[in-house]
Amino acid sequence: MNTDFERIEKAILYIKENFQQQPDLDEVAKQVYLSPFHFQRLFKDWAGVSPKKFLQYTSIGHAKQLLHNNASLADVSFETGLSGTSRLHDLFINIEGMTPGEYKNGGESLRINYSYAETPFGDVLIASTSKGICYIAFVQSHEDALQQLHHHFPQAVYAQKTDMLQQNALQIFTGDWQNLTQVKLHLKATPFQLKVWEALLKVPMGSVSTYSAIAQTIEAPKASRAVGSAVGANPVAFLIPCHRVIRNTGVIGQYHWGSARKTAILGWEGAKAIPGAYSDN
Repeated sequence: MNTDFERIEKAILYIKENFQQQPDLDEVAKQVYLSPFHFQRLFKDWAGVSPKKFLQYTSIGHAKQLLHNNASLADVSFETGLSGTSRLHDLFINIEGMTPGEYKNGGESLRINYSYAETPFGDVLIASTSKGICYIAFVQSHEDALQQLHHHFPQAVYAQKTDMLQQNALQIFTGDWQNLTQVKLHLKATPFQLKVWEALLKVPMGSVSTYSAIAQTIEAPKASRAVGSAVGANPVAFLIPCHRVIRNTGVIGQYHWGSARKTAILGWEGAKAIPGAYSDN
């Protein structure tokens, strides 16, 4: 393991696979070949909470039990201590779909700035037009990520440049949103995809939804499979919270950027949504 993220990724996978045994700090630290003290500090730096709190607050355990009992999403939020106002839920993210011409022509008329940035969950490539953020992807290879961006907008003109739109949007990863202004998104999508992504923005931070629940929200109750496709096509990782969608059974399910990263994000959000989560070790 060469990076801190890889160590934390392995630790999260271990906790996820063994959470029913409630592994203690020493046991998890041993899996990543670190002393308990060093691991505790590293994990808290990356996840925002201690391993103990992450294990306690991660939403997957709560969601599996409550959804199995057919609890509503409102009850899930309340019974897991998430009844308080969520900062991210209150954040209004404005989506503007691209014009038919922009959509059809692969962004021929667009000038796109892009840059790379560090986040608690790994590096990202973030890109923006003059109207808003058009793309965010977690990356392992900068070259491969840029190639994927070019594939998404093959006719656009690109410049490697960090602009104010990107800087503002990246503040969302810090968890300190006092100075965060409205985040504007400029997305290439079908009307159906836009409806699904707008529904995802209504899922409160610290909570989860299901594909069938999203289908109900957009008044297409038989379109769960199409909803799943739209969720998978989300071009703006994290800002549009596709990571908050799990299976009806409560299983966390797959994620384009890895199920371990999805679990980490849900735990991070769940901890931040619970007052006092930062104060305990």
